[in-house]
Amino acid sequence: MAKSQTATKPKKSDKPTEKKLPTKKVRQREQIQKGKNGGMLLVLVEDVPHLGKQGELVEVKPGYGRNYLLPYSFATIPTPHNLRLLEKYKIKVQKAREAKIADLKVLAEQLSRLPSVNIEATANDEGHLYGSIGPVEISKTLKGKNLMVEPDMVKLEHHIKEANTLTEVPLSLGYGIEAKIQVLVIGIQQAAPGKK
Repeated sequence: MAKSQTATKPKKSDKPTEKKLPTKKVRQREQIQKGKNGGMLLVLVEDVPHLGKQGELVEVKPGYGRNYLLPYSFATIPTPHNLRLLEKYKIKVQKAREAKIADLKVLAEQLSRLPSVNIEATANDEGHLYGSIGPVEISKTLKGKNLMVEPDMVKLEHHIKEANTLTEVPLSLGYGIEAKIQVLVIGIQQAAPGKK
């Protein structure tokens, strides 16, 4: 019993075999959605004055979004991934905001207990100041007393230009917390050179 040895030749198909080339990963560009007015839609990462609060979906002009909001990380493109990250970030920011509000309420209480803030400035014989007292000087004096009040928190209508006057100065500490302090400017007479 001999086996017939017939060599089986591989069948050639009609089509030549194609080599599979490795596929390149093509990164999809995030397309920015357009709003109903033709502007770009962005999600705010931080509170932006006159625009919106953190987490809001806003429509802005393309230049404002591309040149200011996106580069300075005030906003992000509304993708599902970014929205998830923003939700986690919102929780942290909410806790920080509550702590900041508590600190500002304590600061307002401390400011209300102050009888008055005394600021010395040089004045002439009639009581007119050389220069004036503004938000920067008031802020510097309060910081000297360990009360962290920034110059932009001082809402002074006009600079103080008269010595020996008691002026009520409103303060806007932020988050709707207001306070008022009394500022007393004490005039110091500057000795003329050559006189003793």
